[in-house]
Amino acid sequence: MQDEKHYGIRSGWLRAAVLGANDGILSTASLVIGVAAASTTREPIILAGVAGLVAGALSMAAGEYVSVSSQTDLETADLDRERIELEEMPEEELLELAQIYKERGLDSNLALQVAKQLTAHNALEAHARDELGINDITQAKPLVAALSSGASFIFGGLLPVLVAYFGSLEYMEYVQYIFAVVFLALLGAIAAKAGGSNIWKAILRISFWGTVAMAITALIGHFFEVNLA
Repeated sequence: MQDEKHYGIRSGWLRAAVLGANDGILSTASLVIGVAAASTTREPIILAGVAGLVAGALSMAAGEYVSVSSQTDLETADLDRERIELEEMPEEELLELAQIYKERGLDSNLALQVAKQLTAHNALEAHARDELGINDITQAKPLVAALSSGASFIFGGLLPVLVAYFGSLEYMEYVQYIFAVVFLALLGAIAAKAGGSNIWKAILRISFWGTVAMAITALIGHFFEVNLA
């Protein structure tokens, strides 16, 4: 038998990596476009891009670590509570597990048999998976999420910085926009391919919202009419 390809096992790091790279491209490009709209020299544009890149990467990594750690704390608390319930009222927990399987389509006798066998094998694992929805695939991993998000933000944010350094100063806003949309489209395609979803749908979604964000930022830069010479 051939091994089936499942994409759910990638959900933890893929979500953080896509979010980081997308935010890196979009926030850095938007920042550069906003400054370029009010600047006649390259230095402030590059400085803004680099500052946004560094601050954004650190913020993304720290934010992911804190948020996913909070999820881990909740999961740990649920598992501790479930462990206590298994020790204090094992019969009630067994019937609760059997009821879960019954609601999924098994008849009463078979549901009870399955519950007994899984309880004998590993009661906490069975309740964690089927009652709480916690397993090795979905379980929160703060460090993995933080590293994936921070590293991908650096990669994504570096691209607009390079465009700011080498691109035409006169048409910086338009050059940044074009390259940012191309980068976002590539990211959407890669993420969709890795996740097994529709590639064109992902490209259109990420390109549309990226365009909206960059357009608003450019309008703000023009609105204030500040000359950052």
